[in-house]
Amino acid sequence: MLLPNTEFQEAERQRRRAQNVRKLTPRFRVLIIGRANAGKTTILQRVCNTTDRPKIFNREGHEIDLSELNPTAQRGQHDIENEMIFESNTAFVFHDSRGFEAGRTFELDKIKDFVQKRSTNKNIRDHLHVIWYCIPINDEARPITRAELNFFNECGTGRVPVIILFTKADMLDAQTMEHLVLLE
Repeated sequence: MLLPNTEFQEAERQRRRAQNVRKLTPRFRVLIIGRANAGKTTILQRVCNTTDRPKIFNREGHEIDLSELNPTAQRGQHDIENEMIFESNTAFVFHDSRGFEAGRTFELDKIKDFVQKRSTNKNIRDHLHVIWYCIPINDEARPITRAELNFFNECGTGRVPVIILFTKADMLDAQTMEHLVLLE
């Protein structure tokens, strides 16, 4: 199907604009948020088409040895400023919130500060482009936590879009199937 001349010109203009933006910001910066075991790492690995762990870099750009990060049983030990990059797809830079499912206000404040700083950053390379908020749908006991409600009620994201990712759907399907099998 051939596009009329004006539509073709508009499509070409948009293509050139996208190329110019990619030159200014070769990496798409994502903040991923979600409670412990919400499937955040799995989402990132799937987006980057890998099963490998990311490389993590501190604020100065030095790689952090993953063995130095001591995750607790409840949640990982993260600095939201650290950059996670998968070698399989270096077009993305991910930031992982430490999590605030425990309801601690200082964790929410850290996220608010990060979003505020990154969303207003004049340097487009350091600008936050999107927030991916992971909510597992297999947790019937607490589908939305108070901490998550606080985030949506209190954290002004400015012009940074928030995309809700409902995770663990595969687990829900397995649970439903198990329930149906038991009914027979």
